[in-house]
Parts: sequence; structure tokens; C-alpha cells
Amino acid sequence: MREFIVEADGGSRGNPGPAGYGAVVIDAATGQTLAEAAEYIGVATNNVAEYRGLLAGLRAAHELDPTATVHVRMDSKLVIEQMSGRWKIKHPDMKPLAFEAAAVFPASQVTYEWIPREQNKHADRLANEAMDAGKRGEQWSAAASTAELAAADERAARAAAEAEPSDQPSGAPGDVAGAAVKAEADVRAARTVAVPSSGWAPADMGAPATFVLLRHGETPLTPQKRFSGSGGTDPSLSDVGREQAERVGAALARRGTIQAVVASPLARTRETAGIVAARLGLDVSVDDGLRETDFGAWEGLTFAEVRERHPDDLNAWLADPEARPTGDGESFAATATRIAATRDKLIAAYAGRTVLLVTHVTPIKTFVRLALGAPPESLFRMELSAASLSAVAYYADGNASVRLFNDTSHLRA
Repeated sequence: MREFIVEADGGSRGNPGPAGYGAVVIDAATGQTLAEAAEYIGVATNNVAEYRGLLAGLRAAHELDPTATVHVRMDSKLVIEQMSGRWKIKHPDMKPLAFEAAAVFPASQVTYEWIPREQNKHADRLANEAMDAGKRGEQWSAAASTAELAAADERAARAAAEAEPSDQPSGAPGDVAGAAVKAEADVRAARTVAVPSSGWAPADMGAPATFVLLRHGETPLTPQKRFSGSGGTDPSLSDVGREQAERVGAALARRGTIQAVVASPLARTRETAGIVAARLGLDVSVDDGLRETDFGAWEGLTFAEVRERHPDDLNAWLADPEARPTGDGESFAATATRIAATRDKLIAAYAGRTVLLVTHVTPIKTFVRLALGAPPESLFRMELSAASLSAVAYYADGNASVRLFNDTSHLRA
């Protein structure tokens, strides 16, 4: 099994202020630099920039080998202790980033180590280069592939060897020295490939994986606004819900963009997906990761009933994404970890394609929240109607773009 070392750093000039991160992936056996990433991220805090660096480093390592073990080295005591599980993550700006970082690799494959700042110079340099670019007003990021780095290193090594005094051709030292300087510049160019920052996709990035997110049609519980998760009675669609699914299918058939359909395993989503897929001439795949949150003892109750029966548990749940519904339900934090892992798996499976994901309120809101980098409490500030459509596009550089949210125009007569 391969072993990688990920060194990451981030900084903010003003805290909050213009911020950037840097990350490097190193082969633990050879010490060779395999990949680098850096980005100017606009105004942010030091801690957010450090978490962004960690996330970029882990993603770069995962792209190289998802089965590898990873040893993360950072000079941020906060990030190392929080990701190791020894310190609680309380800040709303850092929680979603920590959830995303934890979902890149299985926890058993990643270890964390704090190092002094002077031992983290490589990642620190990349972060400062990104911030320098931001100071110049450039929307800048950097990424280099293993092949680019290897080719550039080889050119530099060859030029350096040619520049040794014993190898210099008589009468042409300037030419050889110039070749060495050029090769070194090639290395720097390979390590600093400019691409647009978050929210903008370069022309050569290729088609994104686009998730069209469909909330299932109405069930008998939907108009009553009752908690209906993965631990309840698993209701089927009502007549209204089936009609809504037919309208969604007709609208998507007119657009002609859907290439695959994936559904949550619950009855209401599988029924919705089946109706839509029949209209599109597609089969339905089922992914357990798309299931709704388990609301424990609250299943089938209205919000008012939960407030009356479990007031303390409800208040805790509204205040802390790690709090569980009464009866050992699933926390929003656990849902976010599950959705992030499902997202990454589906992005890999449907790269460059448009896929319809038929799922539920909390998963769809979580897809959108993670794409925006929004705090967990944003879940309570989104309205998501039955049979509504939302969409998120995921690009090869790891950036995401929310393209649609809670569209119900197809349901109107």
C-alpha cells in the first residue's frame, strides 16, 4: 500500500483578510513531491484557509491513489487536534470544511501530526504565493499534476547536470547556464498553473458531473409537515405525489439532458424515480447514501408535537448539528459526512455526465450547503418543496457551482 505525506498550510493577512492556502503531496518512501495545490480564496480567516489547505491536500492525494494511507503534517494545532477528534469543532465556518475533509478518505487511512512552522515551509510558500497573487488583484489558484511535476523536475535535473563545470562545452557557458535557468523556470511553471478560482470553470476543464436533485413527490405525511425520515413508516406517494412525478418526468424529457437516474432506497423516492425514469427510458439505480436522515422518536410527529414532547432535545438539535433527535436518530453532522462521501463516489462514477438524484429534503439541502461552503445552520434557512428540482455542477478541480434551487415551475398547469 502506498503512503503519502500531505503538508498543508493557510494564511490570512488581516484575519479575516485576503487569504490563501497551499498543500503538497509527498511520496513517503522516496520523498518525491507528487502534487501541489494552492489557491487565493478571497477574504477569510486563518483557520478557514488552513482547513481549505487540508481539504485540497487530501483531495490531491485521493486523486493519486484512493487506497493509500495518508499522514497529514500541519503547523496548525487547531486543525490537527480537531481532525484527530481531541478538540470539538464549534465554529460554523470550519464545521463543513472539517466534514468534507473527513470524508475524502476513510478515517483508518489518515493520521495527523502537528509540526513547527519552520518544518512546513513548502506549503507556507505556496499559500503566500497565492495571497501575493490576490494582492495583485488576480483571481488565482495553482495546481500541478504528478506528470507535469515529474517532467519539469527531469528537465531541471538534466539542465543542472549539463551546467556542471566539467560538462560545460568550451566557449558556451552562458548557453548552458541559460538552459538551467529556463529548466528551473519550467519547474516553477509546472508547479504554478494558473486556473480560475472557485465559481469559475476554465474552458479546458471538461464537462462537469452535474447532479439534478429531485425531491420525491408528496406522501400522505407531506401536507401535514410531519417528520418523515429513514426510520419511520416509509410511506409511498399519494395520488398528488404520483401526479407530481409525472409532471417532473415530462419536463425532464423535454429538456433531454438526463443520462442516468439514481434514487434513495426509500419507497417514496424509488416510486418517484420509477415514474420519471420510465418517461426518460432509463433504468433506476439505488444508492443507500441518498436516504433521508433518521429522525428517531420524532418520526411521524409534527414540529409542534416534538416541541411539546421533547423540548430539550429539540432545542439542542436546533443549536448543534452534532445533536441527535430523540431515540438515537441521525445528527445533521453525520448526514453531512454521509452525503459528502456519496457525492464524491457519484462524481467519480458519473464524471462529465448529468445524473438525476431522487432523494429527500435533508440530503438535497446538504448537497447545496456543502457546494456553497455554508454553515450547518443554513439548513434551516432553505425551503424545499415536494417534487422540486435543484442542480449542482462539480468540476474536475474540485470546485462546485449551484445552478438551480427549489424549482417548481414544472408543477404548474
